[in-house]
Amino acid sequence: MAVLDKPAPVTRGVARGGLANMAGSALAGGTGVVVTWVVARSLGAEQAGAFFAATAAFVLVGGLAKLGTQTGLVYWPARLRATGREHLLGACLRAGLVPVVVLSIVLAVAMWLAAPAIAHVTARETAHVIDAHTAGLRVLAAFLPLQALTDALLTATRGYRAMRPTVLLDRILRSVLQLVLVGAAGVATLWTAGSLPAFALAWAAPYLPVTVLAAYALRKVHRAGRPPGVTTSRAERRGLRREFWRFTGPRALASVAQLALQRIDVLLVAALGGLAPAAVYAVAGRFVVLIQFANQGISQSVQPRLAEALAVGDRATANHLYRTATGWLVLVTWPVNLLVIFFAPVWLRLFGPRYAAEGSLVVTVLAVAMLVATGCGMVDMVLAMAGRTSWNLANVLVALAVTVTLDVLLIPRYGALGAAIGLACAMVANNLLPLIQVGRSVGLHPFGRGTRAAAGLSVACFGVLPWTVTATVGDGPTGRTLAMLAAVPAFLAGAWLLRVPLALGAFKPKRRTS
Repeated sequence: MAVLDKPAPVTRGVARGGLANMAGSALAGGTGVVVTWVVARSLGAEQAGAFFAATAAFVLVGGLAKLGTQTGLVYWPARLRATGREHLLGACLRAGLVPVVVLSIVLAVAMWLAAPAIAHVTARETAHVIDAHTAGLRVLAAFLPLQALTDALLTATRGYRAMRPTVLLDRILRSVLQLVLVGAAGVATLWTAGSLPAFALAWAAPYLPVTVLAAYALRKVHRAGRPPGVTTSRAERRGLRREFWRFTGPRALASVAQLALQRIDVLLVAALGGLAPAAVYAVAGRFVVLIQFANQGISQSVQPRLAEALAVGDRATANHLYRTATGWLVLVTWPVNLLVIFFAPVWLRLFGPRYAAEGSLVVTVLAVAMLVATGCGMVDMVLAMAGRTSWNLANVLVALAVTVTLDVLLIPRYGALGAAIGLACAMVANNLLPLIQVGRSVGLHPFGRGTRAAAGLSVACFGVLPWTVTATVGDGPTGRTLAMLAAVPAFLAGAWLLRVPLALGAFKPKRRTS
């Protein structure tokens, strides 16, 4: 059995990439919350619901266009390098990127033509919104190829272990441009009525410069890693293309089902409950995207190294990466989930009285499900990097069936809360199933010392302690403030005391040797 590196250097490399990605993800998540607030306050509940439904359709169709290359374009470059076949990297990139370009253009045309039908389904009881909804969908359709290509290009750079393009271009540049442009559209509503197509254009326009810069970044890392003077035969290229799509094909369907799992609930709430409940659900569930960004920030850094370890059968390194990264994920996300529940009545009120009245229970249901999901770590990605993409597909389809079935049954009666219950049950299923499969087939699990330490510390400091304080002095502004004044220092002190099991030493800057 070959061993790539000692666990400590591998962990240090993941920590550096993961820390940068998490910082960028925090910025992206924060700007996303502000963008959601601007849209909700500027357009009103019905048009805001139409905007969120349109962006959900845009992301869902874009996910279909990417054909699962978010996994294949990391797995195969990492595998080719680990097995000494770097000369096939160019053929690998062409095998993944060309179909994405072609299909994204076809789907953009289809979305443009289907925009009136989508608008009628999701805005059936609000006829005055349909024209604006249709126009917004068509604006987004024009940018669909750029969205799909941006994600595919940046995924390919991560296959070369290059995290900087993803952080700088997607997490920072695109998010900041979206905030600036959507904010400008929001300011314009002070003098004129808010326009849904204008907000859609402001939200999608940043994909244009980001796509150009992502293509340049991939060209740069590919040229730096390409072995000189090596050619490939047609048979090699054909064989690689066949292997690439044998692995990526099931993941293509799984990625679409995964996006449907994340986005179809907004469309179902709009169609079955109305646009206003859809806006409430989108706002109340916005923190889920923030948690997902944190998950991506860590998992995208782990992904190429995990693929290399599994490619050469180094199970010890793979288990070390999985458990350490899960401990970091729990340490970052569990406090956020618990704080989101604790302060739900406060932050939801910023969007308007209706959001606070109808959204608090939605937040609680989704946050509890996210505690379970993040406690399993990036298990979906681990299963894919182990080569079980068909299992991946089956798991996501089960979870999608759960959420659609429960949504259809519960949304007409409970509205946004019904959708939250459906998504929560699906998230639990979509994490526990692969957790069992990874343990039995590959011998990996996320429950190391770091995971247990992070979970216990988070629950004690942001679960038990705040509720104890507010139960004693009241849950008004004073009580909540005192609770945070007690919780945050306790958490920081606990993280310091538990720094060894949490492997926080990996985040120390590497000392230079003279």
